[in-house]
Amino acid sequence: MHDSVREYYGKILQSKDDLQTSACCTDTDLPSGLKAILGQIHDEVASRYYGCGLIAPADLRGCRILDLGSGSGRDAYVLSALVGAEGEVVGVDMTPEQLAIANRHIEYHQKQFGYAKPNVRFYEGYIERLDALPLEPESFDVIVSNCVINLSPDKESVFRQAHRLLKPGGELYFSDVYADRRVPSHLKEDPVLYGECLSGAMYWNDFLDIAKRTGFLDPRLVEDRPLTIEQEAIVQKIGHIGFYSATYRLFKLADLESACEDWGQAVRYRGGLEGQEQMFVLDAHHHIDRGRVFPVCGNTWRMLHDTRFRRHFEFIGNWETHYGIFADCGTSIPFDESRDPSDTSGACC
Repeated sequence: MHDSVREYYGKILQSKDDLQTSACCTDTDLPSGLKAILGQIHDEVASRYYGCGLIAPADLRGCRILDLGSGSGRDAYVLSALVGAEGEVVGVDMTPEQLAIANRHIEYHQKQFGYAKPNVRFYEGYIERLDALPLEPESFDVIVSNCVINLSPDKESVFRQAHRLLKPGGELYFSDVYADRRVPSHLKEDPVLYGECLSGAMYWNDFLDIAKRTGFLDPRLVEDRPLTIEQEAIVQKIGHIGFYSATYRLFKLADLESACEDWGQAVRYRGGLEGQEQMFVLDAHHHIDRGRVFPVCGNTWRMLHDTRFRRHFEFIGNWETHYGIFADCGTSIPFDESRDPSDTSGACC
């Protein structure tokens, strides 16, 4: 499978125009700040972008970030602008042709962002075998990936390796393609379907099981949307399966509970985050207005209190009294057409 993916992304695909579906090449509506950064990315790097989402969470200044499946380096270079000169971005990819493009433009982006020295570097390697690279355990604040984990033949190892490399309180923030059922094995053997990010897609519940088994105890769905496949030949092969592009954040926090429990706690967002000055978006069910007292479950409390977001919040309550399960919990599972995205008050999960 590695050879097939390397062939597809290294030799068959020469630009985004060569893709047969839009599954591996979609962008959500970008904030104006990110649009400005993308305007500084070298054309060759941008033309070989095959992502399916946005992997730039808030509050990255000074962070050390690992990009799994960094490809031609587009996301890595965007992140290098966001972390600043004091931060660092490390990219890992297994495709030599893509890495050659990424490495060719290190100095170009250093000058674009006005840095005295580069703050990005790339390694050739497999995202399932990060222990074979010179990466220290618990050395990254954030790990990102953009439509790549679905291409891995050993997805559980990817999550296990990511958990090992994250600092306590760090997060894995990634976009990928998911399926509403398990994809049959014979479809996974189709190199086009696999290379187009379809037949390697995880079934929602299998992903949640893997995440929890590897230490990410409360996966949070940030955003999701259904994918449309218009190519008739591909529809005939795989059209009975529903596919979705989704972004998740998984925190490395040891004390998370298996359910959303109510400890009578709340938070108040102080503001101060660029792009989220008036509302902080933790996930699809936590859109926290600035200055508003916002009730949260114990897990959400820890995701804000025990991470880099702590300085942006006031915390109300303690752990003395347990009030049972948290009311009005949402879901971290699939796309739900009945879900009202504006209904986020006191929501959890």
